[in-house]
Amino acid sequence: MLSRIRQKRDQLNKSERKVADAILQNPSVVTQLSIAALAKSAGVSEPTVNRFCRSFLSKGFPDFKIQLAKSLVSGSMFVTRSVEQNDNAEQYTDKIFTSTIATLNTARKQIDIKSIEAAVDHLTQAKQIAFFGLGASGSVAKDAQHKFFRFNLPVVAYDDVLMQRMVASASHIGDVIVIISYTGRTKDLIEIAQLANATGATVIALTIEDSPLAKVCPIVLGVPHVENTDVYMPMTSRLTQLTILDVIATGMTLRRGLGFHQHLDKIKQSLRSTRYSIEEE
Repeated sequence: MLSRIRQKRDQLNKSERKVADAILQNPSVVTQLSIAALAKSAGVSEPTVNRFCRSFLSKGFPDFKIQLAKSLVSGSMFVTRSVEQNDNAEQYTDKIFTSTIATLNTARKQIDIKSIEAAVDHLTQAKQIAFFGLGASGSVAKDAQHKFFRFNLPVVAYDDVLMQRMVASASHIGDVIVIISYTGRTKDLIEIAQLANATGATVIALTIEDSPLAKVCPIVLGVPHVENTDVYMPMTSRLTQLTILDVIATGMTLRRGLGFHQHLDKIKQSLRSTRYSIEEE
């Protein structure tokens, strides 16, 4: 159901798109709402909600909620909602690629360009940058360190809570801390964001919009809520985080101008002696 909504979203009229966005933002909550509550949340009328539901082959809102609830509990538990236990290699390969493409496309449409610009501004001018993440987001933080050290700035990445707390409390004005958390509900990271805020550092959250973490960070790079990582292993959410960081790194490279390309080339040149040439291969 959610995949169908994402694929059909752009074909809907303006009011129905509001309903689609409200559902995609938090589908599990929608299964518990009345039609009046969903209409109010989406800023549309109840007939619009009913019309939206019927466009997805439902008899009405109650039937739509049943189908939505079934789609949320389908799939292979603890793996991904996109596949079924008896899928063969061709089926689950296609489903994972299709799900990932759909999620990235959703993120592309929903990303706040002003937040991108603000993040690029602060990171370009930063005295030093720290990336924080736990679990699957910890590996994303490490990947960010691998990219951003190229900007001639001190860059670190930590996936240990105690180190994160100490670094956050010792930060200063001009420092930038990027906290990566898909759910935005990890208590330690929220406390760490507040510690960093108190020092005057700029705190950027890469997380679901309106999450508890987003509410305590001045700059939020919002990702769509399309994966229940409380049940399934992180897949599309992690790839969305990586892509947004690629966008930020690209923005910083362009901001530095053509002269900065010589520095990037110097880094690439340093690796040539470590590899066989194409001719040698």
